[in-house]
Amino acid sequence: MVRCTVIQFATDLTIAPAELAVEVEARGLDGIFFPEHTHLPVASRSPFFEGGILPEPYRRTYDPFVALSMAAAVTRRIRLGTGICLLTEHDPIVLAKTIATLDRLSGGRVVLGIGAGWNQEELANHGTDYAKRWAVLRERVQVLRTIWRDEEASFAGEFTRFGPMWSYPKPAQAGGPPIWIGANSRYVPDRVADYADGWMPIRGRGNGEDLARLREACAKRGRRFEDLQIALFYAPEDETECRTYVRQGYHELIFALPSADRDTVLPKLDELAALATRLRAA
Repeated sequence: MVRCTVIQFATDLTIAPAELAVEVEARGLDGIFFPEHTHLPVASRSPFFEGGILPEPYRRTYDPFVALSMAAAVTRRIRLGTGICLLTEHDPIVLAKTIATLDRLSGGRVVLGIGAGWNQEELANHGTDYAKRWAVLRERVQVLRTIWRDEEASFAGEFTRFGPMWSYPKPAQAGGPPIWIGANSRYVPDRVADYADGWMPIRGRGNGEDLARLREACAKRGRRFEDLQIALFYAPEDETECRTYVRQGYHELIFALPSADRDTVLPKLDELAALATRLRAA
């Protein structure tokens, strides 16, 4: 059965994360995702929006892990995801504890959606070389999993090195939360097959061959495509289109909510919950 979740750019001007999470769970939806930008340099330009101008919610996002903690405290069932966490902008030792703590306290409900980042100035402010961002991301995934798994963790990589250490708590989910790559490019299927547990491409930025290429990449590495979770980011609200994606192999549809107040968001949430009910009934 397809899972139906929501993503919102939650800010200081929108419905509060905890309040939204209660409403998402009450309507039988499966989870909530929050995005991340630690900051946006004023010089930022986006290749994804007309004129390169970023919408205001991008400038005002809450810290996703604090927002998800608020959501976790008032819910018991829904999954708690980052859509996406810019792993290339974090100290991986600190982040490993943050994520493990959230997963432990929420009863194992975290999904870690990650990306390398597209904003060169933002990455530079964190000391990450834009040209090496995917290599940094891959290594930091390895660091997180090492810390989550090993009682006395150590690591020797190109960007991170530490001797034997203790880091607790360990996540509630064995081996740590599932890690999904949220990106679209011809290289992403290979990256997902190499070191991720799932993929959440953004609708409209890929092509119909994406899942076929992911199957091929898995076969080359001896992985089972069926073991991966495939979620469509910014899923369409048209029922027929949704069913087409599900037939193609998507396990989860992530619908966008407006970055707005309660009176604006809740009617849209009602519409999405009704759509989810129809999709699950098939």
